[in-house]
Amino acid sequence: MPKTNQPTVSELLAVSSCEYAEGLSRQQFIDPVIRQLWSPMPRIAGPAFTVKCGVGDHLSLHAAIYRAKPGDVIVVQADPDFASAGGNVCAVAQKRGIVAMVIDGLVRDLGEIRDCKFPVYARGMMPKPAGKKQIYPFNQAIQCGGVTVHGGDYIIADEDGIAVIPKDRLNEVYALAKTRTEKDAEMNLIEWEAQHSKKIESKLQELGYSD
Repeated sequence: MPKTNQPTVSELLAVSSCEYAEGLSRQQFIDPVIRQLWSPMPRIAGPAFTVKCGVGDHLSLHAAIYRAKPGDVIVVQADPDFASAGGNVCAVAQKRGIVAMVIDGLVRDLGEIRDCKFPVYARGMMPKPAGKKQIYPFNQAIQCGGVTVHGGDYIIADEDGIAVIPKDRLNEVYALAKTRTEKDAEMNLIEWEAQHSKKIESKLQELGYSD
């Protein structure tokens, strides 16, 4: 069988994270406590470059910015008590073509990150940085916001949340999301309301509800 071409980054970006819910379970959406740290932040999409940091340590992340490829999204399992990245680390990552960082942990220098407009999703801020004494292999399975993320999985993130698409399901999930986007675009609000009302009333009738 001929190999199906994957959607381009531009095509992935044209679809909201909400529409990717059409083909993904709740378990593929990162905990919303990991959020955009400045606004308005553009929607981001790209393959995950996964990083695990040790307790009280951020060496793995600092090394990752020199190993991830342009277009990658660095996804980090980090210590929740120390800053894993700051303004300079994010600026260098941006300079090297990294799309964004999704960190299950903390950062610092938010003003610098915001000024250079580098997209960062994290739990919050912490002035105290971690140390540099431990290193872990890259692109291994990690935990980020309750989701198992593998190197090469696709990340779609915007103001509504962060979707993790398993790399072997990218075409399938994108197709479902695109179809939903196109279907919604075909209806105006009056048409949507009529369809929605009919669906809701049918569900209420099934449950034996009456006003």
